[in-house]
This record gives sequence, C-alpha cells and structure tokens, in this order.
Amino acid sequence: MGMAFGQPFVLFCQRVPELAALRSVVPTPFPEPEMKRLIKNRASAIAGSLLAMTAQLSAADATITAADTIYLNAHIYTVNPDRVWADAVAIRDGRFVHVGDSAGADAYRGPTTTVIDLQGAMVMPGINDAHVHAQRGGVKSLYECNFPFSSTPEQIARRVADCVASNPDAVWIRGGQWDSGFFDTHQIDSPRELLDAVSGDKAVLLNDDSNHNGWVNSRALVLAGVDRDTPNPADGTIVRDPVTGEPNGLLLEGAEQRVSDLLPEWRDEEMLAGAREALRIANGFGITGLKEAYSEPRAMAAFQALESAGDLSVHLALGIQTPYGHRSEPLDYAAIDEQRDHYASAGLHTAFVKVFMDGVPTASRTAAMLQPYTPEHAHATPHRGLLHLDPALLTRDLVELDKRGYTVKIHTAGDRAVRVALDAIAAARTANGDSGLRHELAHAGYIDPEDLPRFAELGAVADLSPYLWHPSPIIDSVVGAVGSPRGGEYFPVRSLLEAGAPVLAGSDWPAAVETIDPWLGIEALVTRQDPRGLFPGSFWPEQAISLADALRIMTLDGAKAMRLDHMTGSIEVGKSADMVVLDRNLFAMESQNISDIRVLSTLFAGKIVYTTTGTEQ
Repeated sequence: MGMAFGQPFVLFCQRVPELAALRSVVPTPFPEPEMKRLIKNRASAIAGSLLAMTAQLSAADATITAADTIYLNAHIYTVNPDRVWADAVAIRDGRFVHVGDSAGADAYRGPTTTVIDLQGAMVMPGINDAHVHAQRGGVKSLYECNFPFSSTPEQIARRVADCVASNPDAVWIRGGQWDSGFFDTHQIDSPRELLDAVSGDKAVLLNDDSNHNGWVNSRALVLAGVDRDTPNPADGTIVRDPVTGEPNGLLLEGAEQRVSDLLPEWRDEEMLAGAREALRIANGFGITGLKEAYSEPRAMAAFQALESAGDLSVHLALGIQTPYGHRSEPLDYAAIDEQRDHYASAGLHTAFVKVFMDGVPTASRTAAMLQPYTPEHAHATPHRGLLHLDPALLTRDLVELDKRGYTVKIHTAGDRAVRVALDAIAAARTANGDSGLRHELAHAGYIDPEDLPRFAELGAVADLSPYLWHPSPIIDSVVGAVGSPRGGEYFPVRSLLEAGAPVLAGSDWPAAVETIDPWLGIEALVTRQDPRGLFPGSFWPEQAISLADALRIMTLDGAKAMRLDHMTGSIEVGKSADMVVLDRNLFAMESQNISDIRVLSTLFAGKIVYTTTGTEQ
C-alpha cells in the first residue's frame, strides 16, 4: 500500500505548485497515517484539493491518466518564476498536466499518447496582444485599399487608381495608411485635388497611421456636407487652404469621424471573414490571446459566430465601445451591461470598456499635453491639444464602471490626459475601495515624472501600445510636434518597471503599425532600435529593458490585462496549453535578430493552430 500510494503522491507534488515545498520533506515511500496527517494540515490552504486526491489515491492500483500529447527534448521558457526552464510538458484535455523533465513526463505516456521530440527547439508561452483591433485588421487586410506607410504621393495615387478600377460599383474607396509626417515630408498644394485626379466618381477616405485622421477627396466632402462654411467640430479640425479657405482634404480627429460615419457597413459575411483572417494571422506569429481594445457589437457577434463554429483559436477579451470624441453626458451603463451579458461566453470575455480622452501627439497635435506643442507655423497660436471629456465626467464614468466590475481602458496619449485619468482612478479607489480592477491608460507614452509613481500606487496599468519604441516616421512626427527635449522622452518602459508599475503591450494593429507581428515589438523593447533597419539610431536607449522583462510583458502581463492570468500567460500545470515553438533560442542570439525569429508551430489549448507544415492537429 505504501509504494502504490507514495509514487502517485510524488508525481502529484510535481503537478501542483502549492505542494512543491513538500517534496523535500516527504519520504518515498512513506506511511499512510503520516500522509493523512499532512493532508489534513494542508487542506484549508489548498481549498480541499488534496482531500479529493486522497480519496482518489487510496486505492492500491492508483495510476496517472495518460496525456494526450507529450513534448520532449525542448528548451521550455515557462515565464513561471518558480521554475523558469523545463525540458518537457505533458498535455491532457487542453491543459498542461506536467511541466518539468522528460522522466516525469514519461509517467504520463499511454498507449494513445502522441510523443513529439522537439529536438532542442525553444518553447515559450503563447503571446498575448493586449491592445489590438484584430477584427478591423482582418477586414482591412481582405477588403480595403491598402498601401505601405512609406508610400510616396505618386505610389498612393497609383494605388487609389487601381482600387477605383477594381471596384466599379463602389461608392466609397477606403483604406490607407499614410504616415503621420506625410504632409510635412511631401509638399502637396491640395491633398484633395491629388485624390480627385485619380478617383473618378468615387468618394475616397484614406486614414493615417494613427487611424485618427483622414485624407479625402472632393466627393467625400460633398457627401459629408463639408464646405468652406462648415465650422470645426469641438473635437477636431477641418484643415483649409490658407488662401481660399476651402477644405484641403485633411480632416483631423472629430472631423474625420464625420466622414467615416458615412461609410457603408461591412456585410455580416465580411465581418466574419475578417475575424477569421485576423485569428489566422495572429496564430502565425505565435499569438494565442487578443484584447480587442474597442469592439463594436457586430465585431463581437463575428467572434461569437467563430466560437459557435468551434473556430476560436485565441483567448479573447473584448472592450465594449463607447462614443468617440467629445461627449457631455454620462455613458449608458445599462446598455453596456446588456452588451457584456449578451456576448459573454466561455471564450469571449466582455467585462471591459474603452473610453477616449484625447487624440494623438503627432503632427495633428490632438493629444492633451501639459505643455504647449511646437507651433505648426510661424503664425500659429500655441496650444496643448484637446481633452475629449471633462475630467469630472470621466471620473463619474470610471467610478460607476469600476463599481460594476469593468476594467476600463482609457485612451491617454498625452501627459495631461494621463494625469486626468490617474485622478479619476484615484477617485474610484476612494469611492469604491480597491476593487482589484487594473484600469489601463492606453498609449501612455508621455508621463510626467510626478505621475510615474502613481501607477504603482493606484494599480493603474501603463498600456505601452503600439510598437513605436524606435526611430520611425511617426516618432519623427511626434518629436517634431511635442518639441525637444520632451518629445524624445516617449514610452519610459524601464522607469515604469523600476517604479513597480504594472504594464502591458499591444500592437494597436491596424493603427500605427503595419503588422501585428509581436517579434518587432519584443526586439524594440530590448534595443529601442528599428527592428527592420530602415531608420538608423536608437530612441531613448536608456529605457531599453531585458529580454526576460519583454517576454513577461508580452505573455503573462498580457494575460493579466485580459484577467486570464489564472489560465494562460505562462507554462504551468493546470493552465491552458498555449505555447509557441520557435526555430531558435531567443536567449542565445543577438538582440538585433529577435525580429527574425520564425514560429514553427503555435498551440492553443493543446491544439496546433499554426504550423509551418500547413497541417493542424
């Protein structure tokens, strides 16, 4: 009886992290009475789990249920500080049942177990992109008039002409994206007329790389009812010809929204195809978790349809949309609750809300800053950007949403918006106590030094999105607008970590970046240099962080942002078997080559959802 009981107990200790400390003091085999005494002493601490195991193991023929799959001979980086590296994992019913050495994994081998020798490949947890617009990115990839950020005016004109010719029945041609400094780099007398020359009778809307600003032709302005007498909206600007006063085709923030609201809705089948394409792309990069920053109901319905079809291949957290731009009334909390409850399921996590506080600190100068921007021209009046919401209104919304159990992601691209948002979180803590909800400040690249320690104090999360921690045209646009030296102090990642601030990272795809590829972001976090080598130099290199910190941010910290760190984000017994097999060891290569990594396969809940062979398990 002692041997039959003791062997499974040692294996159980390997499988349950709470009991790891007992392994050094428990003899093998050992008397059953002593075993029962230990179980009794530990029962309250581990919520009765050992009591159940005692009953299971009291039979003399106790055995371990075989795993579905065992992966051996690997360098497995777990992101679990209690056991950073392992050699093998065993997976059953979509979860890890063993993380450790090959000998331990062998105990889970049965007649139907698939055993895979990874031949020394590196394995790590699946990546969690904690700020993305995936469904939008999928639709854009499939159906829009796209061109690279680096495109010249001539290249854009040719691309628009091609899209017009390919869509003879369309009323609108939509797409992008042009870089934030495009009209500083290229002197174009009339952006509107450039598009008019190639658009025929189509209305054209092209977004910039921030996705906050638009470039339109004359037909789009007519359909939107915008002319020289149209006043600027409270939260945006209609850029005008300095001589005639006519709109020149550039629309910033709320002015762009006036046009984009006219775009025809995508059909249901297009929405579904976009969601499916987004997951396919994400899995190919090793991504197994997505936090949709801003989800309209039809996008949520598309993901719900994928789940119903059994085609959901990532963990999904969905941020419920709220009105964009200036707003003077509180949110409709009951309507938000209704959306949360309607779309929530085992695979869709909906206790999240997105709120916008400002714009972007690029050449459009719409993020809310503490100090004035550099003037656009010699006669421009200095300004500090715009807050979309009165601080008191943000506080009211945040207190109520926190009370109702929502994690709120607040768009705060400027340091003034960051301060206002931190004040609102402080008010929620005072009103509701510490709810434990980690509200997020999205795009918090500019943080006043006085506010930096408040992140840790309030449990507020710095959302380091998008992947812009290196020289690039959009960074040049930001620095030019904000001015030096403040402009160069963007995304203080190391300072946040040293201050104990919770952080997350996301691509923001398809805004700001051309790809959801997380390896670009990981390399940039470590080097603060352009991973593609297109733009030389480094950007605030003092804020570079270690590879281990970068991987934790991209995995476990992303899982925390989705409120799923109990089930994903690290390779641990009991967690969902979400992992990525790589073609080389990240820790044995030059940091400048991280973005060249190749994903060999991606597992979600134990199932292969991407492999270079093109087959799925």
